[in-house]
Amino acid sequence: MSLLLYNLFCRLYAGVIGLLGFNAKARAWAVGRREQRPAFLKPWPAGERRIWVHCSSLGEFEQGRPLIERLRADYPNHKIVLTFFSPSGYEIQKNYAKADYVFYLPMDGRRNAAMFLDAVAPELAFFVKYEFWYHYLCGLHHRGIPAILVSAAFRREQVFFKPYGGFFRKLLGCFTLLFVQDEGSRALLAGIGLGSKTVIAGDTRYDRVADIEQNAKPIPEAAAFCTGSHILVAGSTWPDDEQALRKAWAALPPDVKMIIAPHEIHEAHIDQVVRLFEAEGCVLFSAWKAGRTNADARVMVIDNIGMLSSLYAYGTIAYVGGGFAKGGIHNILEPAVFGLPVVFGPVYGKFVEAVAMANRKLVFPIANEDELRTILTDLFGDEAALHNLNASIRSFMQHNIGATGRILQRVAPLMAEMAGNGK
Repeated sequence: MSLLLYNLFCRLYAGVIGLLGFNAKARAWAVGRREQRPAFLKPWPAGERRIWVHCSSLGEFEQGRPLIERLRADYPNHKIVLTFFSPSGYEIQKNYAKADYVFYLPMDGRRNAAMFLDAVAPELAFFVKYEFWYHYLCGLHHRGIPAILVSAAFRREQVFFKPYGGFFRKLLGCFTLLFVQDEGSRALLAGIGLGSKTVIAGDTRYDRVADIEQNAKPIPEAAAFCTGSHILVAGSTWPDDEQALRKAWAALPPDVKMIIAPHEIHEAHIDQVVRLFEAEGCVLFSAWKAGRTNADARVMVIDNIGMLSSLYAYGTIAYVGGGFAKGGIHNILEPAVFGLPVVFGPVYGKFVEAVAMANRKLVFPIANEDELRTILTDLFGDEAALHNLNASIRSFMQHNIGATGRILQRVAPLMAEMAGNGK
């Protein structure tokens, strides 16, 4: 019965997406899969050895990127097949140079999974953090192809740990190894009989942001705007975050400036952000870049994508958005790797790194704009405390680097075994 309902859900999901042709993301999801189907049906190059890495979306790709790049370096004779579920990952990374093939993952189903696995014939499959697709996982298991889950985090309220979650526990049982971020996740999996397959390896995002920090791109326009000021970098903000920042802004010292990078940069949202802060002097990044500078501006609004991780290098304190929404906060490790204290909204409990850092008073969750105002004024008002906090955050980040190496060290015998079996 559970499998019947699951198959029905997959069919309905694909059907509903197909009907939403007016929505750009839905159209990309449906058309991309339809156009790529012939690629799986034609013969693939004989003699290739392939490793499959699946990421749901762009965030999981960034999490899996250190793993992909190490696989490329450690196994140069293998081809990397990278798949995405979401257009937000595929459309941005479809030309990613470290992968030999980049596809949308065909919607789960017995025929689609068999078609994909027959074509790709991977020696090993990696799933980054989430994505538990029944027919793909069962297909890998039945073919004797190791399936590896990396950087996973589990919570007691998830369906796997409910009395009625047997169908979903079966999916987890198809994995050969489950690399988790923390002891809590390991204990939960051990409680459902998967302790022997579970390894605490940490989170590969620490490796990714360490690389970002070392290779941060200089942004002259931001440097010019920031000169001589303390900087609040507000990243991946949503309207609720922006309203809270606006209400807290008046209490901050006059030598504080803000760079705000909204999560969505369509024209209507950018205009809304500019109107919120125009009384304080607000300039668009694109205008500054075009030479229309404003010496009196205290707020710079970023109206493009791809810069945020490097912008944190200019910050004193960071605010990360998403914490007032159901989905929760965005990536707090990107600013933390630069030693920045991070402030965010109240929805953060499912993020292992946020809980760990909040418990150590290295980051600061807030419930409302009043708490945001208090935290920001306290942090900006104590230079000595900021300096010590910066050092503690950097130490925490350094301690957590290395998950990629730990994962590949455990995976190496599986790769050797597959090669020895002639697969």
